[in-house]
Amino acid sequence: MNRNFLIVVDMQNDFIDGALGTKEAVAVVPNVLRRIQACRREGFAVIATLDTHPENYLQTREGQKLPVPHCIRGTGGWDLSPALKEALDTALKVEKPTFGSLKLPELVREISGGQPESIELVGLCTDICVVSNALLLKAAFPEARIQVRKDCCAGVTPEKHAAALETMASCQIDIL
Repeated sequence: MNRNFLIVVDMQNDFIDGALGTKEAVAVVPNVLRRIQACRREGFAVIATLDTHPENYLQTREGQKLPVPHCIRGTGGWDLSPALKEALDTALKVEKPTFGSLKLPELVREISGGQPESIELVGLCTDICVVSNALLLKAAFPEARIQVRKDCCAGVTPEKHAAALETMASCQIDIL
């Protein structure tokens, strides 16, 4: 039973240097790798989420609002960053068809035996998937310490990254 978690959100090629990549996303990859390695040494359970879309993505509600095909299952853009693949090889993987994963709190509850002590999030994009998962986890585990490492996240833009961090801080999520 593990009570401390690192959630690595959507560190996939399409969000780093692919269809929706940014220079800020590229820049956080080494920080994320160091954090994964440190958390493994500290005995954290590591879970990686994978944004996962079907080939008909553009016909989905999300695809109509964001008409950029990305993270299509089985494509190179869906794969984890090559720089992180080995570090995440033994991590539990959670595929999610949208921004937040309802499976994630269930998995954390199961692994922790009911109540985690701490949950730290890193990854992409701060203003979409990181904030969505952080808020879901905060709602599921109001007594757990929920943290987001700002130097291990990047948003769609630097301004949206900062706004998402501010929103999470307002919801009693610790920004490290």
